[in-house]
Amino acid sequence: MKSLLIVFALAALALAYEPIENNYHENVGIPEAARIMQAEQAMDFDGSRIVGGSAANAGAYPFLGGLLITLTNGRQSICGSSLLTNTRSVTAAHCWRDRNNQARQFVVVHGSNRLTSGGVRTTTTSVVMHGSYNTDSLANDIAIINHNRVAYSNVIRNIGLAGGNNNYVGSWANAAGFGRDNGGNTGNKRHVRLQVITNAECQRTYGRSVIASTLCTSGAGGIGTCGGDSGGPLAIGNTLIGVTSFGHRDGCNRGFPAGFARVTSFASWIRARI
Repeated sequence: MKSLLIVFALAALALAYEPIENNYHENVGIPEAARIMQAEQAMDFDGSRIVGGSAANAGAYPFLGGLLITLTNGRQSICGSSLLTNTRSVTAAHCWRDRNNQARQFVVVHGSNRLTSGGVRTTTTSVVMHGSYNTDSLANDIAIINHNRVAYSNVIRNIGLAGGNNNYVGSWANAAGFGRDNGGNTGNKRHVRLQVITNAECQRTYGRSVIASTLCTSGAGGIGTCGGDSGGPLAIGNTLIGVTSFGHRDGCNRGFPAGFARVTSFASWIRARI
């Protein structure tokens, strides 16, 4: 009886935490890809993106790459990425495979504010996910994209990796991406300034979904990363400190923290593959 009570207590504790979005493609990526493609084709693209953010010009965040994703079922989805070298980019593992969907190929878009036109586009089926990636908890949510050589220019440039033991708590960083913003601002590629919070604070919202290799930012004021931003960068200057991983299952403008793969935890793994 005592052990049964413990099980019930643990179950109740788990239910007390907020749910993360771990069915990305069906709930976020596919509908967002359809929205963007329809809007761009109608020449009425409003650029609505990161919640509470602002438009970024073509030369801003030159390391940011958009991902047009074709799933094995033929449906289209989207994500973001960061250029590390001429032939390697980093993204979230769930962009390649989430709990219900597997990608067949990525089209990586560099140097453009739009996902469906412009810029330099490379198609690849070569993606290496972290060996301990978990599709349910999104632990170790990081992957390397191998693609054809991309030449650097004034709008395409690589980003450096954070290293050492800095946890960046209290630091302000910029997230950039092509995801949804409910504010209806104009512009395509967007960015927002976010403050890094402690993992303990983030765990009060998401519980065991937040582990040592997670980095979280505050959602105060309803700002943060949003649908379609997955895999994109969280950066301080030209240093990548996080890869966009998860947010609240019910939406991104509710004031909840956002979760990222902590780059300092994966720097050695990344460097061994670039």
